[in-house]
Amino acid sequence: MYNLPYIPKRTKKPRKYGVAMVMDKGLSINEAENIISTAGQYIDFVKLGFGTSAVMNNIKEKVLLYKKANIKTYLGGTLFEAYIIRNMFTDYIKLIDSYKIDTLEVSDGSIAIDHDKKCEYINKLSKSYTVLSEVGSKKANVIIQPDKWIEMMENELSAGSSFVIAEARESGTVGIYHPNGKANTELINEILKKVEQEKILWEAPQKSQQAWFIKNFGHNVNLGNIAPREVISLETLRVGLRGDTFSQFLPEKLQKKYMP
Repeated sequence: MYNLPYIPKRTKKPRKYGVAMVMDKGLSINEAENIISTAGQYIDFVKLGFGTSAVMNNIKEKVLLYKKANIKTYLGGTLFEAYIIRNMFTDYIKLIDSYKIDTLEVSDGSIAIDHDKKCEYINKLSKSYTVLSEVGSKKANVIIQPDKWIEMMENELSAGSSFVIAEARESGTVGIYHPNGKANTELINEILKKVEQEKILWEAPQKSQQAWFIKNFGHNVNLGNIAPREVISLETLRVGLRGDTFSQFLPEKLQKKYMP
């Protein structure tokens, strides 16, 4: 046990905020076991990314593995959209139940769903499942104004979402980010004027993005689309044990004395 002062206090499971969502794009059972063994206490959600669960083996076994580690597992929103566009909502629920999953994502990043209809899905599903809903398009040429982001997030939280996910894709170059991966600070700040920070799960696949959110919004900010092998690295960022945030939580007197 390291007895270091000036380490910020992290929330503990089951967390209401300070959560980490990890993207599983096809881990083997052994790889999933290794990630849980190494970093399971820091993982709150695992997303079986986009439509990977449709072409992946051993889903039931993996879901059970994560469940035993107190990690909620859900299928990527793209798969939800694939069922919706084919008018197969009931079939999607049957699929979820067949895996004994209690969490799911409602999104419209690849298709256009009337927002009232999207909120109907959220409201209906939230009565039986933990719902995370994603806001923002996966297409770089689709620009959503801040007031629209706010309206959609507020409506989806009111409909029953436990968290609203701010879209960035796996690349971290759309949605809340500019094409170069830099945070769209104007958009993010406008959102936070109206939407409770603890209810937003910011997709932040890049280390620089994770560090930016921690520096600006604290060590218990909700972050998602984390690569499995980056979970421990993210945790060091959160508590000031990596160069990017090393001085973040130190008192000013130490910073003045030791920091260049």
